[in-house]
Order: sequence, then C-alpha cells, then structure tokens
Amino acid sequence: MTVAALARGRWAGLIVVGALALTACSPAPAHSPSSGVTLPPSGAVPDYQLGGAYAPDPEVGIVGRDRSAEPVPGVYSICYVNGFQTQPGELADWPRDLLLQRGGEVVFDPDWPDEALLDTSTAEHRDRISETVKPWIDDCADAGFDAVEFDNLDSYSRSDGSLSFDDNLALASLLVDAAHTAGLAAGQKNAAEDAVPLRARADFDFAVTEECAAYEECEAYTSVYGDHVIDIEYADELPRSFAEMCDDDASPAAMVLRDRDLVTPDDGAYVFETCG
Repeated sequence: MTVAALARGRWAGLIVVGALALTACSPAPAHSPSSGVTLPPSGAVPDYQLGGAYAPDPEVGIVGRDRSAEPVPGVYSICYVNGFQTQPGELADWPRDLLLQRGGEVVFDPDWPDEALLDTSTAEHRDRISETVKPWIDDCADAGFDAVEFDNLDSYSRSDGSLSFDDNLALASLLVDAAHTAGLAAGQKNAAEDAVPLRARADFDFAVTEECAAYEECEAYTSVYGDHVIDIEYADELPRSFAEMCDDDASPAAMVLRDRDLVTPDDGAYVFETCG
C-alpha cells in the first residue's frame, strides 16, 4: 500500500502479555546482524513517509518509504514491501492461484478491501511468491536503501484458519534471506505476538511498529530487538498525550507521531512530532 496501515486485526492484550511473559525473565538478546547488514541507528529520530516522499526534517535519522520511492541520501532508509498481501492496484499482477480463496472467491483484508491475502499454505506457493517479491527487494538495494520492512506478516490471523503462522514464518524466512543476500537489514512489521519466533526462526534484524505505545505492547518488541525498534504513533487515536508516551520508559527511543494517512507537509492534515 502507499498509505499507512491501520492497526491490523490486533490480538487481544492477553496474547501480547503472554508473549512478554516468555521473555520477561531475560534481557533482550545480543544482536548479531548478518554480515554486510547495517542496523538502524539506535534512538535516531524516525519519519514514516508511505503516503508520499518529501525532504525530512534535519533532525531525522531514519526514514521509511514505499518501494516505489527513492531513499534519502545520508539518512538510514527503510524500504516498505507488502510481502504477504497484494498492493492496491496490483491485484491483476498476481496469478489467481497465489491469492487465498474460499469457495472460489478471493479473500481480502477486512480493513483494506483492496488488498488480497497471498496464499502461503504450500511450499510451492511460497517459492513462487518469494520469486515475485525478491526483485522488489533487489530494487530496494539497488536504489540505495539500507533495509527493508515486510508488512502483513500476520495475514494468517485474517484467513479464518486457511493459513497458519508456520506458513507465514516459512515465507518470511525466504524473504529475510533474500534481504540479507541483497545486503539489506530485514525489519519485522507489527505482529507483536510473533516477535520471539520471528527473530529466532526467521532472523529478522529489527522491528517497525505502529502504535505499540498506544496499545502498550512495545516491550514485546524491545525485549526481542533491544534498541532497534522504530515506533510510529498516530495522532487520531492517542489514549494519552504523546509527551507522556515519550516519557514512558517502555516506549522505544525511536518514536514519532504522524497523521494516520502519512500525508506530505503541504497537506493540512500533516502531523509530525518527535520526542525531542
């Protein structure tokens, strides 16, 4: 997609608490990125520009942009790739048999009805999906991005049981391997409840989260990725002030407040606020 994702089918808070319980007894593991991969700078000010690219504020040290955009020279740049669902306007680019179907009808994300779920249920499908996505990853590397984030890792949770976490984990492993081969760090996008196995079994390097402070799930990421967590909060649904979120020790050091649609500064709805 080219606009920000809404909170996507988030699991109940108890599931996140359970994930935290698995790691609460030990600190975040030491990070050993793959050879040639550079992790996002710890605590740098982020900006998230999926709704349109623009010159970032001088204080910004990390920028996330869609794969159709160019990276920012001199700034750590993360390339957004929708790895588990179709992009709006690209449905026809995918073979129909790689789209999840139920009763002969393609299954769409209920929050984003122009995004179809990719069918990750077989090794043959996963191989073919990865062969489509790998050139996008290579394009990100060729353009000069430092990392790639893979969205919709949790698409299985919207499949009514047709897909499983293990299905998506197997595809994620292929995509992370492709990112590392291209010299890019690989970012987990959302899916707090899956952070532990995604890091341990798919070898993700860092996390990009949306509203982890609002949903009080940041520790599910920081307990796994330490300082390499980038959080985007949205101004339309703040349960407390952004200043309070910034002061919360549970919040990642790299956090920004944006408008939900991630519009450009020339739009009246534009919001960009940092923790200072």
